[in-house]
Amino acid sequence: MPLGTLLVVEDDTAIRRGLVDALTFNGYKVREAEDGKAGLEQAMAEGIDLVLLDILMPRMDGLQVLAELRRAKPALPVIFLTARGQEEDRVKGLRSGADDYIVKPFSLGELMARVEAVLRRLPERPTGVARLGIAGRTIDFERREIAHEDGTTESLSEREAEVLAYLATNRGRAVAREELLSRVWGVDPRGVTTRTVDMAVARLRVQLRDHPDDPRVILTVRGKGYMIAPSKDGGP
Repeated sequence: MPLGTLLVVEDDTAIRRGLVDALTFNGYKVREAEDGKAGLEQAMAEGIDLVLLDILMPRMDGLQVLAELRRAKPALPVIFLTARGQEEDRVKGLRSGADDYIVKPFSLGELMARVEAVLRRLPERPTGVARLGIAGRTIDFERREIAHEDGTTESLSEREAEVLAYLATNRGRAVAREELLSRVWGVDPRGVTTRTVDMAVARLRVQLRDHPDDPRVILTVRGKGYMIAPSKDGGP
């Protein structure tokens, strides 16, 4: 089983292939992109655990890619790989939201150590509920699937399943947006203003066919956050 799925975004073919081969040899599943725009498209897909991102690239540079990722996926770890090693460049990269900054040329040992260190800082994904039956729907968290009463099914993305599983684990309790950002996205919510949680819940309600004006599954608790509707019998 791979240690994680990494995305290498690098326009230099020799460097990119060397990174892919080295990371694969060390137990990672690796995807690759040769420019910033292609890299952004792949990073937006589900299943990426960390992005190794060059800065100077065609079509879209690394700073632009990172800015887009931080808006859409604020918790996705990004390590800059770049020849720009001046202190002001490193400070700019880190302040832009990168998790680490590695200056070329670098050793593979250093790269592996940095990747492992960033991945260790990721929060554990919420677990504890394998299946949830509620309001005529059956949610299978292992298969990331919703089964409706009419026999049709809806697939959940990995992040949607994580949000729903965290709420289900805390059923009957209002979970603050800040708690979801911290425990599901891995983002320090202090000083952060984002609609990420609300957008995720809106998408979940579409998948659940849970009408926002009369929700039966995910309830909005004014001034607090969201919660899974309590079971009628008071059980889990």
